[in-house]
Amino acid sequence: MVFSSLTFLYLFLPLTLAAYYLAPARARNGVALAASLVFFAWGAPRFVLVLVAGCLLDYVIGQRLVPEATGATAGRRRWLTIGLVGNLALLLYFKYANFGVEQLNALLALAGREPLAWTRVALPIGISFFTFQKISYLVDVFRGTAQPAANFGRYLLYIALFPQLIAGPIVRYHDVATQLESRQCDAEDRLAGAWRLALGLAKKCLLANPLALLADQAFAAAPGTLGAGAAWAGLYAYALQIYFDFSGYSDMAIGLGRMMGFRFLENFDFPYISRGMVEFWRRWHISLGNFMRDYLYIPLGGNRVSPARRNFNLWVVFLLSGLWHGASWNFVVWGAWHGLWIVADKKLAGPRHAPRKRPAVLAVPVTFLLVLIGWVFFRAETLPAAATYLRALTGLAATAAATPLPALTDPRTMTAMLLGTGLAFAPLLIGREPSHEWTVADGTPGAAGRILLRTAATMTLIGLSTLPLLLGGFNPFIYFRF
Repeated sequence: MVFSSLTFLYLFLPLTLAAYYLAPARARNGVALAASLVFFAWGAPRFVLVLVAGCLLDYVIGQRLVPEATGATAGRRRWLTIGLVGNLALLLYFKYANFGVEQLNALLALAGREPLAWTRVALPIGISFFTFQKISYLVDVFRGTAQPAANFGRYLLYIALFPQLIAGPIVRYHDVATQLESRQCDAEDRLAGAWRLALGLAKKCLLANPLALLADQAFAAAPGTLGAGAAWAGLYAYALQIYFDFSGYSDMAIGLGRMMGFRFLENFDFPYISRGMVEFWRRWHISLGNFMRDYLYIPLGGNRVSPARRNFNLWVVFLLSGLWHGASWNFVVWGAWHGLWIVADKKLAGPRHAPRKRPAVLAVPVTFLLVLIGWVFFRAETLPAAATYLRALTGLAATAAATPLPALTDPRTMTAMLLGTGLAFAPLLIGREPSHEWTVADGTPGAAGRILLRTAATMTLIGLSTLPLLLGGFNPFIYFRF
């Protein structure tokens, strides 16, 4: 089940919220957990056992990670190792087994040997995200920055809570521990959350999906038939598409969480206005960047090692970040590309070269160009396809009549590109960064009018976003496949 579906919006969500709001406070965790398991089981019920069994193992191990339970650090470290290896083994099997067998069969073919017979492994939806969330819990309990969950149901809800289960944000346990125990959910939370939900839905249905038409046509063009102008237009459309698709999902997750009394941290902060790649990763998929920093980069030595070792560690972190996105050499190259420019950006960083001191008129376009080139590897199906597209961007690859891209004359796509540009680069256009929230303080002058305006805007966005859902097909979020 996806957020941008009629089933979710007009069946699952109303029934879930009605049951949640009508339930007494002590029963709301149970309602939320039951709804979350139904949500996860909707497409592939067999994977519920994988999720629940894995969480049970984590919960038991988590109880052994506190000094009072195990005593010596060595014993606690052994339990942590068991938990980490177990979670990573599941992730490696479900996400990378197919890729590994494909590479092995390719080597066998080169050697003239018969390929291995293999039944492809199905991927549990959201496994990359909830595995990282489970790892963060175990490590934080071991470090003492979080207390173990009071009971298994509370821990299972933390992992399985449907707003953030499938594609994040990656939530730290200590950020929501008190909310899992007790939380307030007043009228302002519900209305402000509904607005954020509507905003995310509009980003997906009114911006990302129309932009996908142009991006898909450009990347599907036959080699040698795509002119430079069309190639750049398709790449720019994809950059906007993936931003509004993923940030739209995050908006919906944050909004849904708030409607249930949870406060999730922001996951995007206008990344395309960044003045360097370091700043880009402080604004793009923030929860993943923070995870990689705290659970991989710092354990590798962080800034405490030599500059050469630090740069190597940074590059490795982003290489693994690329591999986390998918079992494909394209994602490895994408991660390596970002790692290369992160290292270069760090070398430039200093009192004179801090991102905020770089002139936006130069730094923003250069950074955006580097991000755009990286998106070629992210979007293309194979490395040869990425190389072909990069050649098309230069204008030197066209060997046949240019392929017309119908989306370039489609009013919906062009409108989405215009509006998307305005929203993605809004801080540069208006001179300040708009708030992600639309909060109205009760009792302030004009509060009633602002609440009415926000409610009308919420209903309008949901209505406009529903129209293409009634006419179109299945359009899952891009990050659902990770």
